[in-house]
Amino acid sequence: MDRIPILRMGRLLLVTIQVDMHDRLAMTLQDDLTSRIVKDRANGVLIDISALDIVDSFIGRMISNTAAMAKILDARTVVVGMQPAVAITLVELGLTLDGVRTALNVEQGIQLLQHSED
Repeated sequence: MDRIPILRMGRLLLVTIQVDMHDRLAMTLQDDLTSRIVKDRANGVLIDISALDIVDSFIGRMISNTAAMAKILDARTVVVGMQPAVAITLVELGLTLDGVRTALNVEQGIQLLQHSED
């Protein structure tokens, strides 16, 4: 089964989605990520979606739900690299991604997570 790699950077977890997400892969990522938050005692999650041209309602809800689960596990979530078409689609679908902070790129996302620790 395919898996999306989750990299540890100190107390942050970095997820870079480089493939088209399908429902099963999204659910596997959600399970893997929540397990890693606990295992690594992570306090931040950065999800890079810059390679995604399309995000459907299921993937949008999965990102939102994953952020909610991370928050319950005491980790903040930042999504970076959102393409304009993806942002438009999410708004048109009425998905607000509650609890998800956004940044333009990985560097800004890491800074946002690090500054929110203070």
